[in-house]
Amino acid sequence: MRIFENMESQVRGYIRSFPVIFKSAKGSIMVDENDNEYIDFFAGAGTLNYGHNNEQISQAMIEYLQSDGLVHGLDMATVAKQMFMQKFNDTILEPRNLEYKIQFTGPTGTNAVETALKLARMVKGRSNIVCFTNGYHGLTMGSLAITGNSQYRDEAYISRSNVSFMPFDSYLGPDCNTLELLRKMLVDNSSGLDLPAAIILETIQAEGGVNIASTEWLKELANICYEFDILLIVDDIQVGNGRSGDFFSFEEAGIKPDIVCLSKAIGGGLPLAFILMRPDLDQWKPGEHTGTFRGNNLAFVASHQALHYWDSIDLSEAVKYKGAVIEKELMAIAEKYPELNASVRGRGMIYGLEISEHGLSGQISEKCFKNGLVIELAGADDQVVKFLPALTIDEETLLRGIAIVDKSIGEILQEKRENLTGEF
Repeated sequence: MRIFENMESQVRGYIRSFPVIFKSAKGSIMVDENDNEYIDFFAGAGTLNYGHNNEQISQAMIEYLQSDGLVHGLDMATVAKQMFMQKFNDTILEPRNLEYKIQFTGPTGTNAVETALKLARMVKGRSNIVCFTNGYHGLTMGSLAITGNSQYRDEAYISRSNVSFMPFDSYLGPDCNTLELLRKMLVDNSSGLDLPAAIILETIQAEGGVNIASTEWLKELANICYEFDILLIVDDIQVGNGRSGDFFSFEEAGIKPDIVCLSKAIGGGLPLAFILMRPDLDQWKPGEHTGTFRGNNLAFVASHQALHYWDSIDLSEAVKYKGAVIEKELMAIAEKYPELNASVRGRGMIYGLEISEHGLSGQISEKCFKNGLVIELAGADDQVVKFLPALTIDEETLLRGIAIVDKSIGEILQEKRENLTGEF
C-alpha cells in the first residue's frame, strides 16, 4: 500500500475502509492481490447495479472497441449515442408515458445536478432552490450548497446563498407532515423564503441514512410545486436505475418530475450522466452549457446493453423479491441483538440498519470486511450500515453476505462482554 500512501492525496476515502489492493471482480465477488474473496454489498456506491464485469455488457464494449467505434466525440452524433437514446426511449420512457428530452452533461452525478440547477434558474428567472435536510447531491459548489452534511459544507467555505433547507419527510417525527411548514412559508410573504425556481430531492436519501419519502408526501410535494409554479427536480442518481424496484424511484408515487438527474448505474459501470427535462424547459442556446466529456460513447454502448434487463419485468420483480429477503433477514438480526436498539428501513435493494450507539456501525463495517464483506455506512453520523448489493446478485450470495453481518455483530458484542468482564 506504500505507493498509495506516498503519492495519492490524503483525500482518498474508501481505500481507508477497505485497505487491500483489489485485482479482479466478477458479479458480486471482489478479489484482492492475495486471492482473498469479498462479497460486495457496496456496488460502487450504486454504480454497479448489474455487477462487476457483467458478461453481456463487457462483450458489447469489446466488440465496439474492436470495430474502432468512436470513443470520444464531444456532443457530435455517433452510432453509439443513437442506439442508446433510441433504446432508452423505447424501453424506459415510452412504456412509462414519460416525455423528456435528454441533456448529456459531464460524466459524474454532480455534473447532472449542477446542470439541473442552472437550467431551473434560467427558465424561471429566480435564484432560490429548496432542498431538504440530510440530502446529498454531490461535492461541486452548486451541488454542495444543497447538500446538508456539515462535514462537506464546512470544509469547502462555500457561498450558501440562494438555497433554503426544509425538513424531509418524517424529519420531525412520524406524526408531523413537514410539507405543512413548506406550504405555510410559501404562502406567507414575510416568511423569508424566496419563491424558489425549483425544489430538489432524493425520494430515498441514500447517503443521508436511507430515509424514505412516503408516496403521500411525494404526491403532496408535487402538488405544491404545481400550485406555486416551482420546478420539481428528482435526483435519481443513486436510487434510480432500478435500485428501488422500479426503474425510476418516483414511479411508485405516480409523479412526473420536471427534471430528473441520472448517473451512476445508467452508464453500465462507466462514467455517464445526464438530465431528463420536460421538452418546454429546453431553452438553452447552442453551446450555452457545455463540457469536453458530455456523453461517453463507450458508456452508451454499455448502457444500451444494460437496458435490455428492462425489456421485461423480471429484474424489477427480482429486486422486489430480494428486497423482501433483505428486510426479513435484517429484522431478524435486530431482534436477535436487542442491545443494538437497531432499526431497519429500506425499499427495493437499498436498506439501512441504524444503530444508535455512536461508532458501533463503523466497527461493524470494519469487522465485516475482515470477515469477507464490503459494506459501507450512511447517515449524518455514519450510524447506518447501508446494504447496496448489485441488483443481479444471486440469493445464495446475498444470504451469505447478510450472514457475515450477523456473525460480525455477534463477534463485536462478544468482545465487548469479555472486555467488561475483564475490568472486574
